[in-house]
Amino acid sequence: MQSFDEWLAGRLAIHGHPVSGAGAKAVSVALMAFQSSIGLAVTGTANADTVAALRKTTDQVTNISQYQAVPVAPTKPSWMREAERLIGLHEGVGAANNPTIIGWAKKLGGWISSYYTQDSTPWCGLFQAHCIGAALPTERLPDNPLGALNWATFGRALQTPAPGAILVFKRTGGGHVTQYYGENETHFCCLGGNQSDAVTNDDWVPKERLVAIRWPLTGEAPVGGRMMLTANHTPSAKEA
Repeated sequence: MQSFDEWLAGRLAIHGHPVSGAGAKAVSVALMAFQSSIGLAVTGTANADTVAALRKTTDQVTNISQYQAVPVAPTKPSWMREAERLIGLHEGVGAANNPTIIGWAKKLGGWISSYYTQDSTPWCGLFQAHCIGAALPTERLPDNPLGALNWATFGRALQTPAPGAILVFKRTGGGHVTQYYGENETHFCCLGGNQSDAVTNDDWVPKERLVAIRWPLTGEAPVGGRMMLTANHTPSAKEA
């Protein structure tokens, strides 16, 4: 069965705005071009109005029988899907650097591009900046996204987490920023970068270390609420 993202790419191409490249940012750019072309609010996200417009045939018919069916939309937000796509990515071995991680800093540009030259430098904030920027190109990032604790004022606050929510934790000597993947009674299960030097979705962080739960201002609405997990786990031992 065709996935929602495949359906989006196909409909955008039919409407004259093909997705150029891979990943969430390429889809978002095409969505913005389509939205602008028909007078919708330019968000770069597949909101209800955009999906309704994409369902129409290219002559904009109003007969519902000629509309295209839409696969079930994913419950995970776009930036979380981008993060999951990168699970398993690891820092370079020894003195080597992973060019993908360094590339995220270069795309952010400015002082970050010249400062961040080694993936041994903590990159949990850099990873989240990549995921948010790729999925939501108009979303404002923290002034210094490399600083994990700076994400405590990102977007808007949530009272309870939902899949993809940005979780900010304190730790000795600094902080850690990641995404909510689930929880049990005492720990959050986290999806993020620089977790044991890699992108993982099985990093368990004690709840008492939580500083903030945040959600992008331009992102889709939270779906699903708390996800209670029962799998055995080992508490986080290495993150940055």
